[in-house]
Amino acid sequence: MEFGLLYYARFGVFIFMQRDYPLEKVRNFGIIAHIDAGKTTTSERILFYTGMTHKIGEVHEGDTVTDWMEQERERGITITAAAITCFWNPTYMPKEDTSQKVRFNIIDTPGHIDFTAEVKRSLRVLDGAVVVFDGVAGVEPQSETNWRYAEEGKVPRLCFINKLDRMGASFENSYKSILDRLSKNAVRAQIPIGLEENHQGVVDLLKMKAYYFEGQMGEQVVEKEIPAELLAEAKKNRAELVEKIVEHDDLLMHTYLEGKEISLVDLKKTLRRAVIETKIFPVFAGSALKNKGTQLILDAVVDYLPSPLDIPPVKGVDPKTGEPIERKASDEEPFSALVFKLQTDPFVGQLNFFRVYSGSMEAGSYIYNSTTGKKERLGRIVRLQADKREEVKKVFAGEIAAAVGLKEAKTSSTLCDEDRPIILDPIKFTDPVISMRIEPKTKADQEKMGMALKRLSDEDPTFKIKSDQETGETIIMGMGELQLEIMVDRMKREFGVVASTGKPQVAYKETITAEAEAENKYIRQTGGHGQYGHVKITVRPLKPIIEGAKIPKNVKRDDEFEFINSIKGGVIPQEFIPAVEKGIREGMDRGAVAGFRLVNISCELTFGSYHDVDSSEIAYKIAASQALQDAAKRAKPVLLEPIMKVEVVTPEKFMGDVTGHLGSKRAQIEGVDDRGMNKAIRAKVPLSEMFGYITTLRSMTEGRASYTMEFDKYEIVPGNVAQEIIEARK
Repeated sequence: MEFGLLYYARFGVFIFMQRDYPLEKVRNFGIIAHIDAGKTTTSERILFYTGMTHKIGEVHEGDTVTDWMEQERERGITITAAAITCFWNPTYMPKEDTSQKVRFNIIDTPGHIDFTAEVKRSLRVLDGAVVVFDGVAGVEPQSETNWRYAEEGKVPRLCFINKLDRMGASFENSYKSILDRLSKNAVRAQIPIGLEENHQGVVDLLKMKAYYFEGQMGEQVVEKEIPAELLAEAKKNRAELVEKIVEHDDLLMHTYLEGKEISLVDLKKTLRRAVIETKIFPVFAGSALKNKGTQLILDAVVDYLPSPLDIPPVKGVDPKTGEPIERKASDEEPFSALVFKLQTDPFVGQLNFFRVYSGSMEAGSYIYNSTTGKKERLGRIVRLQADKREEVKKVFAGEIAAAVGLKEAKTSSTLCDEDRPIILDPIKFTDPVISMRIEPKTKADQEKMGMALKRLSDEDPTFKIKSDQETGETIIMGMGELQLEIMVDRMKREFGVVASTGKPQVAYKETITAEAEAENKYIRQTGGHGQYGHVKITVRPLKPIIEGAKIPKNVKRDDEFEFINSIKGGVIPQEFIPAVEKGIREGMDRGAVAGFRLVNISCELTFGSYHDVDSSEIAYKIAASQALQDAAKRAKPVLLEPIMKVEVVTPEKFMGDVTGHLGSKRAQIEGVDDRGMNKAIRAKVPLSEMFGYITTLRSMTEGRASYTMEFDKYEIVPGNVAQEIIEARK
């Protein structure tokens, strides 16, 4: 345990600065799910049972703690990830014994597809997750996306099948959908006692006990014997669970094969290890709304999800040498932290949420941002209780907090010790797929709008702004119509900017499918010094990076572009090379077919020349930009469009109409699943075909069908459709 002591002469008091909680008793976890699966309701129960609130907030009443933005309460959805700190003493411990009490840093994330960036960045800094499923619908599209994000980050998970009190709820069907669509390594840790209006409690398969939740708010957890009618099923499922656990320990496997009983302590210990290694995903049951099962989920978080000490050291690179570096979760290591979110707070201004991976940092000290290479003073540090703030003097390894007063730090910035710098792996976000024209109502709004849009795009990396060079209009871009609608609404409420918007448009891209060369000279004589720039380039489709392959020194590469400097003998002086690259990037922004941004291009600078007097950066930039445009036009350019994963849930009698209508929208039907009494149709559909779809769907199905949609990938637009888009742009 680390101790520090500060003397404040002004007040004549000492303030102890120490780690107030040991690292092994910290759990950083998130609650993730498809929209309406009950995440926020589960979070509110957690707050109540951990003593953070004295009343349970309800989503339908608009008084939840984690959904604190006005737009969230009005719509009944989560938009921003809310962070909460609270404490939990497991139910199996006597109240007076707090030796197992654990600090939770919880993030309640959005379920709506337009806000998946929030989920992605939250998972990047969390050590574990509770994935909530709707007991009627089972695995839904957003559940799959969130699961995939968690897989990418190797985040340990517990599954909670919620809403088992609802009409049509089925624990077994939901469990089967997890096995079929997410992971074969899921295994029942509990089974429910009754379903729908008869849902009374759960059976713990390890302890072989039944648990009921009594009292007004289900706060009393009562242990009883398993009901006789469930005993045979419980024994069968327990055998399956034990078998799954012992697979991960040779000694236990030996004991099991000998037919001997394995102690509960050994089973829990091995299960914990397997969960942390993402080899097992235990499945729990309950109904958060009816106050059944939540406390046992919290026990499972303590028992099975990792502390910061249980996860591998964080990886990064040395900014000076590019060599890989690791940092362990320890207060003794050099300080390193990752900013994962920016948020404008009406009282304190901008908050930078960060996760400390190693070392410690005091409020008021200077901090080094290795991403920008700049130093800043860390003003105040606050710990978060949803929309309330608790000020702290010092943060330690494994903690999640927010900084007040950092101007340079953005999402994915690394904060670290200047003498021992590190750049942590950044969070990668998907490009926007939809755009919209926006203009201020008055001249006074004009100035304010620029500032408001910048603030909002700093907060959300999937929300982008650009100016249309031809028309001078401002274009906003994002992941969906709802996201853009919310941003325009926030501009009005938070910044007092009233703006009018155009119709949503698809964010097409362009790429090339062949190799081509181009040479361009830019020469201008304007009295005195002239301008001279001369480049020769080759463009090719960008090849994927081979895992582990080293990138040559003359190559600069990002996800959608590669620049190769093959200049020999100084035919273009070194100081002009960055201007050439900049010109090529600007040429890509203007497109080659219909004015959409060019992507997935490898561009090699092969030759050129210079003039002793007239050569300048601007001349090379213009020459390179024109050369790129010229080469791209000859490299068989094509349009790319965003393809969406769509799932339509409809009563069976409308299925033929729905699939037929999807077929007319260039959809690829991928499969049909049972969803309770309904059918779930899975398809891939171009985004351009989906505007206004909900109105048609409702009129086709008497208002009984619904759909979800999320971005999947970009694909080449068919020739006839591409021609229409190009004509419309002229």
